[in-house]
Amino acid sequence: MNKKSKIFNSNILYTFIAILIGFLVGAILLLAIGNDPVVAYSKLFSSVFSKPKYIVYSIVYASPLILTGLSVAFSFRTGVFNIGAEGQFVVGSLAACLCGIFLKLPAPLHVLVCVLAAAAAGIVWGAIVGFLKIKRGINEVLSYIMFNWIAFYLSNYVVNLKSVHRDGGGEATKNILESARMTAPKDIIKLTGCSDANWGIILAVVAALAIWFIMNKTTLGFQLRSVGYSKTAAEYAGISSNKIFLISMSISGALAGLGGAVQTLGMGERISQFATQEQYGFQGITVALIGSSHPIGCIFAGLFYGAMKYGGSKLTMVNVPQEVVNIIMGTIIIFVAITHVFKSLLTKNKGGQNE
Repeated sequence: MNKKSKIFNSNILYTFIAILIGFLVGAILLLAIGNDPVVAYSKLFSSVFSKPKYIVYSIVYASPLILTGLSVAFSFRTGVFNIGAEGQFVVGSLAACLCGIFLKLPAPLHVLVCVLAAAAAGIVWGAIVGFLKIKRGINEVLSYIMFNWIAFYLSNYVVNLKSVHRDGGGEATKNILESARMTAPKDIIKLTGCSDANWGIILAVVAALAIWFIMNKTTLGFQLRSVGYSKTAAEYAGISSNKIFLISMSISGALAGLGGAVQTLGMGERISQFATQEQYGFQGITVALIGSSHPIGCIFAGLFYGAMKYGGSKLTMVNVPQEVVNIIMGTIIIFVAITHVFKSLLTKNKGGQNE
């Protein structure tokens, strides 16, 4: 395969095209509602890149998205559609918050225990759905959707418990202890000007590298990919698809749970009563699709989405509805989802020219 063929077969090219189309559609809609797209996009980009503080905030916003994106991407690669990352994120956040409130441990150990508790909660939430699928044949997509809502109401119930509820009113938990916070050192906060700077991005990148290593360099990864490609062929080769299915859902749940820990320990510092779904799990689907379900791709896709979320929150300063970001991201997903159409058209035209 020559260099030009590699370019035409690369997912990066089509993702870039989808992003451009997304911004073009956004510009057309901005014009339709009487806004200047140049002003809107200038504000969007300046709100991300004009100051170190903004860049760091974008990274802070991106960290949990990278982890929920990894969760969805990992399950995609193993043949499972994890639409339950939202619920796994919520129970992970809840577990980290409770450990952060009630456990009294030294700072580094306290953070570690909270993170492990969040991962464990995500594992349990994913494994239950896997067990229901294996033992009872219950469709995992339906179970995931139901478990998202169970996590939602469980979190709201716990938030309002007398021992957990915040003193002095407010529909939220108590703040986690200082020793449980994942915040960056004061020198970094002072240097960047970002009061929410935290170590979440380090955890997200390490998790992405670990998933890449597992998927590409281990026997378990080979088995996971084999079941993802063809369950029947994998079973014929002696691989237990049920076992791999359960492992996949558990690891996927752990990753989403870690996303909840990063959000709570690094930025939120408490959990508020939900009025609606947090959306981090569903946004993880977007990150996974933009990142082509590749662990390293999820890092860059998460950073892109985090920048869009943070920059988009500033659009109201120029009288532009921040919902335009959702339109852009939605358009990108539509065109990423039909990448194979672009690929076949381009490769077909290229083949016709060679003839």
